[in-house]
Parts: sequence; structure tokens; C-alpha cells
Amino acid sequence: MTGIPFRRVAVLSAVVLLAAGCGLSEELEREKDPGRTASADGGSSAATDAPSDPGLSAAPPSGIPVQTGPPVVPDAPSASCPASGVSIRSGMVDAAMGLRAMGVTLTNCGKRTYRLNGYPKLRVLDEHREPLDVQILEGPKPVTLMDDPGPHPVALKPGEVAQTVLVWRNTVTDTTTTAVSGTYLEVTPKPGTRPGTVTPEGRIDLGNTGRIGTTAWQKSPADDADPSRPTAPAPSTPAS
Repeated sequence: MTGIPFRRVAVLSAVVLLAAGCGLSEELEREKDPGRTASADGGSSAATDAPSDPGLSAAPPSGIPVQTGPPVVPDAPSASCPASGVSIRSGMVDAAMGLRAMGVTLTNCGKRTYRLNGYPKLRVLDEHREPLDVQILEGPKPVTLMDDPGPHPVALKPGEVAQTVLVWRNTVTDTTTTAVSGTYLEVTPKPGTRPGTVTPEGRIDLGNTGRIGTTAWQKSPADDADPSRPTAPAPSTPAS
């Protein structure tokens, strides 16, 4: 895709900043390089400091390098806007060994305020668009520890953007069963609305884990009156 207008670049940058407040980059880096030292003065390695459950991080990490496709932000609603009044885009799957993360954006391309509150309803589909047996968790735990704003009212004016972040692990523990790998993602923004189907930039490779955690919808920082405010509370207790 070429010639992305400055307006789209600005919104894309805001989405990346939003994801940076959710918390995953340290864990992604730790999984890419588990032997790195924890401090410059010869501290213990990240592998030594990891919790007993290798599927969880010891503390909420500070950033998430989720890349998302540029959401459509029209100056006015156009014929390309779906009848639902919203446009849904999925981003690139960011992988670090077994841990995966992906952002999904929702843009209000209609004429009226669009309201969200809570988590999207998701279904992982195969290459024939048939649903796979996947458990969708409301919240990122127990997949990993990261910030989640939890259900809260989100009001999107025309052209404004909301985002949710999906996390999962590609772990194979049983070689006698077929690992789950999805091609498409069906997203229902809220109860009573029609779903939209998106094609992630990378497969949804769940191995044998069979579950995906998702954060609640939250507004892009560029759309908030005070973008400097925290976008989500940090978890206070380890996941189980």
C-alpha cells in the first residue's frame, strides 16, 4: 500500500502508542534472548528470575510492539464504510518464541457516535472460514501478565479509533494432536452487532494451547481529551 496520507500515519502512530501502554515488549525481548543479563553489574539472567510457570512473566512488562494496519479515517462517511458504521482492521502478528501479540482496531466511519463497553467477541476461522475450537479469554491472563483497562464506556465520534490487543502462545505439548492454526479472525465489537472478518498479517498459530486472551476495547490516545493519562491499570497480583 503506497501513498498513505498524513492523517492515516498520525492515527497509526497513536494506535502504536496506545499499545505501548498495554505491556508486553519486555517479555517478548526476554523470550527472544532468554540468556541476557538483568543488570549491567552482573545481575542474574532473565531466565533465572522467571517465575515457576514459564508461561507467565514475573512482572507486567512496559510496552508492546504491536503493528497495526492503518485504520480508515475518512473526512466524512463514504460508500466504502460498512452498513454497521465501523471499519475493523487487524495488525501484524508479533512473535517472540512461543508468545504472540496482535492489535485489532475499530474505526467509526459512520455519521453517529459509536459506543463500546467491554471485550469483543472473537472466533478464529480456518482457511475455509470454518470456526476452530478456541477458548477466548476476557483479559490477557493466564496467557501472560499485561495491562488491561477492563470494561469501561468508550464513545467514538466519527473518525475516532478504538483498539483491543490479543495475546496467545504457540506451544505444542502433545504431538499426537493437530496444532491449531487460524487464517481469519471474526470480530463482533459488542452484543447485538454484526461481526466483521479480518485477515491477520500472520497466522493465528495456537499450537495445542487452544486459547487467546484479549484486552477490553479502549480509545486511541490521540482521541482522548487527555492522552497522557494511564490507559490501563497494572495487575497487582500474578496470574494463576
